[in-house]
Amino acid sequence: MSDFQDNKALVLNFHEALDIASGDAITDALRRHTADDYHWRGMHPFDEHHGADAVAEVFWKPFRHSFTSVQRRPDVFFAGLNDVDGFSSEWVCSMGHLMGLFDHAWLGIPPTGKIGFLRYAEFNQIANGKIRETAFFCDIISVMQQAGLRPLPQQTGAAIFTPGPLTHDGLLHTQQDPEEGGKTLALINQLIADLTLTYEPSPERRLARCWHNDMAWFGPAGIGATYTRERYRKQHQDPFRGGLRDIVFNGHLCKMAEGRYGGFFGWPNLTMKSRGGFLGLPACDQSTEMRVVDIYRREGEKLAENWIFIDLLHFLHKQGLDLLGRMRESRVN
Repeated sequence: MSDFQDNKALVLNFHEALDIASGDAITDALRRHTADDYHWRGMHPFDEHHGADAVAEVFWKPFRHSFTSVQRRPDVFFAGLNDVDGFSSEWVCSMGHLMGLFDHAWLGIPPTGKIGFLRYAEFNQIANGKIRETAFFCDIISVMQQAGLRPLPQQTGAAIFTPGPLTHDGLLHTQQDPEEGGKTLALINQLIADLTLTYEPSPERRLARCWHNDMAWFGPAGIGATYTRERYRKQHQDPFRGGLRDIVFNGHLCKMAEGRYGGFFGWPNLTMKSRGGFLGLPACDQSTEMRVVDIYRREGEKLAENWIFIDLLHFLHKQGLDLLGRMRESRVN
């Protein structure tokens, strides 16, 4: 089994080169570290692109124009083999914030001229010493909120600056005990299996199998964060299940763990229809998708912390609600 240290070094070198680059040097940094058939997945409105040049032009150059003096502030960094494809592909995950000065409009969001944070989670597949695939999730709605906009109804969870792990040990730059990673992955798989149960009479009993009582759940802007199993049920799980119907689990593209950290992403993970109420949506027969990232910290035999990214802009756009377009129209009018 690989110790993943070469893969980690590749991603760290890529981040360093990308973060100090500007203009066309951004494209050069991407070219040096990615494969010829590089495949990039980004949240709405970026979606999927192929090749370093396209990714630089669509995402990185506009973002770095809008946010100046950008500093990467990672909270979690780990690597592993992908459970979804029989442990044949190798991936590296990074999660944290990109911090900069929000000096120019981005996606139509008005600049503040103040410090701004783009919360992100990135999964990179490594093959033959290059980054072959990237899934880059970021919290655009949070940037809208930082600019003083309120694109969605009051969220059920708290609007906070999302912290890193309580234990401050999420940057796994050194080799980890594979047995610990196996325990974490097994617990994540148990959690996924529990979420699909239909016969469990007690949601609390189901949650208690995998979660500490004082679990921390850090959801995306628009939903918010919550703390303890009881408040998680009240402030996220119940509104989610009460406002959505015909939920279908589609699986994941990557699921892995190293040490006491692990996570997954899907494209999409879930499909469903709106029953009415979730995020202020009316009932709708239009099927929609959720692209989701979950990153976990295990403590002992249960999960203690969970960081969530959901492409809510894509989820809403599939139902005919273009939050970014509506924002731009309201600013013109």
